[in-house]
Amino acid sequence: MPVPKKILLVDDSPTVLLMERLLLQDGPYELLSATSGREAVETALSVRPELILMDVVMPGMDGFEVCRRLRAEEATRTTPIILVTTRGGSENVERGYESGCSDYVTKPFDGNELRAKIESFLGH
Repeated sequence: MPVPKKILLVDDSPTVLLMERLLLQDGPYELLSATSGREAVETALSVRPELILMDVVMPGMDGFEVCRRLRAEEATRTTPIILVTTRGGSENVERGYESGCSDYVTKPFDGNELRAKIESFLGH
């Protein structure tokens, strides 16, 4: 049996975290969660997930800043980070990629599209 891939879900909204968990619970994944940017950085560095799904708008440290911090660390430099956010404007998408995200998805997200993106990063 293959070892489940760890996915870190980062969002300050319990509802969004629940939706992401429901979407991914049947997959070969171990789902971890963080509810703030600071917690996301700490968890990513200690647990080393294979992929991170992260909101942009969070109290304290936003998703762009978390991306920059994780890209500055050897341990998480190449970890795929998919930003999942309500901020769909082109300037935000540009900021996301500049901060180091691997992909950008706007809320409300399409479950099949998000699953396909995750599978493309992690392999099926």
